[in-house]
Amino acid sequence: MRIGIERWAAEKPDEVALVEGSQSLTWREFNERADQLAHGLSQRGVGPADVVALRMRVRLEWAITAGAVAKLGCTMLGLNWRLTPDECRHVLADSRTTVFLCDDADPAVLAPVLASLPIRLAVSLDAPSPGFIAFAELPVAGGALLFAAAEPPLIIYTSGTTGLPKGVVMNRGADPEAIREYRESVEAYRRTGGGPGFADPVTLINMPAHHGSGPSQFWASVREGGKTVLQRRFVPEEALALIARHRVTTWTAVPTMYKRIAALPAQELARHDVSSIRSLSVGAAPVPVVLKEWIAGYFGAGKLQERYGASEVGMISCLPTHMQQAKPGSSGLPHRHVDIEVRDAEGNRMPVGQHGELWIRTPVTIRHYLNQPPLGPEVLDADGFFRVGDIGCLDEDGYLYITDRAKDMIISGGVNIYPAEIEAALLRHPAILDAAVIGIPDDEFGEQVLAFCELKPGHLADAKDVLGHCARHLASYKQPRRIEFIPALPRNTMGKLLKRELREPYWKGKERNV
Repeated sequence: MRIGIERWAAEKPDEVALVEGSQSLTWREFNERADQLAHGLSQRGVGPADVVALRMRVRLEWAITAGAVAKLGCTMLGLNWRLTPDECRHVLADSRTTVFLCDDADPAVLAPVLASLPIRLAVSLDAPSPGFIAFAELPVAGGALLFAAAEPPLIIYTSGTTGLPKGVVMNRGADPEAIREYRESVEAYRRTGGGPGFADPVTLINMPAHHGSGPSQFWASVREGGKTVLQRRFVPEEALALIARHRVTTWTAVPTMYKRIAALPAQELARHDVSSIRSLSVGAAPVPVVLKEWIAGYFGAGKLQERYGASEVGMISCLPTHMQQAKPGSSGLPHRHVDIEVRDAEGNRMPVGQHGELWIRTPVTIRHYLNQPPLGPEVLDADGFFRVGDIGCLDEDGYLYITDRAKDMIISGGVNIYPAEIEAALLRHPAILDAAVIGIPDDEFGEQVLAFCELKPGHLADAKDVLGHCARHLASYKQPRRIEFIPALPRNTMGKLLKRELREPYWKGKERNV
């Protein structure tokens, strides 16, 4: 049975499948390019046992490579292109990556890292560099037609409270039928609105490929046989132009992206026709009411879906448009085959309306992180419920409300940032004795990173010096925006850091959404 790319290449070969800028590929061309790349990779020894890391933006070559990886039965790793070489080293080593593709402007800075790892093939898309094969040299024409048995497993790395990123293999589970029904429930938002023409959706993707959202949107669009419009880097004016030009029906974004569109001049907003949009989705961070109202006013009412999920368990719930006024502040109802329990500190289930820690069970809940031992009962219980680290409650109708974060995670621009990882980098500075990182309010991004530093006796450092240190050890989005030096970090009698005392002056009188 032909699925995905191969199916549409047979059924509608001349219809456009992919668009990026001035380039486009029909389904036939897309399938041919994926076949040729798969043959080229195969001739270099790439096969089902390989983990293929893609450190690149959302672009045509990413989609072609994803198709080739599916045909070869490999596993695909989404690697953040903003990670420093040292951060890449951990992810590549931990994932046991053997094939590496990147579109860095200067791949040479990664060469020492790759040379220290068992990577058999390194490929550069745009810039020639010693030790890298040019992407253009890989495709081999004239081979047999190849057929993917399934979409490729996707590995995404998420930092834990220990500060070390850990790999999650997305959308794997023991019950294929439950996974199919679960996925249909999750993707139902894409068909919001219905009406003429919606049978052929056009999806705009500008979420990153190293996040679960970008690849999941891509494969959902492939399954539907719709046209996919790729935008490498989100630019609000360009996104609106793409929606108008290609009559985009479906778009998923984080709140910061909507905020940046809302901040455009009125004349810029007015000159783009966005009436083709049938469904909008937002997640990864809270959505202020005023922003939801603006989205409804500009794109049209009844189109926005709010969603909640976690890497370890997949998508959890969705608040449909028609319930947003009836259930303000809710994260919605759980998807099919999703169970939510609210528990107290002793693990007892809490009654309706009572707040506690959220434990979630879905068909794709992980049993362990990649190449790690099984999760212990403090995280994953015997019934398959995962402790997601959020505080919330369920109302009498089964709607979920998130009220706090048990973990210290910061959400900035829809991206999860883990203070422990930043604190570990700060502690590498020779003058810093201890450090605490918190999120403080930011009008554009929701939260920004603030670091408090306690200096070693007799040592001196200034903010510029510490920020420069962070720039050498952390990806740009993780770097503190401010450094505050204090004589001693607040702790209780047991020595536990009291971050709430650091947060209070910044959040006093404000609601810290989660």
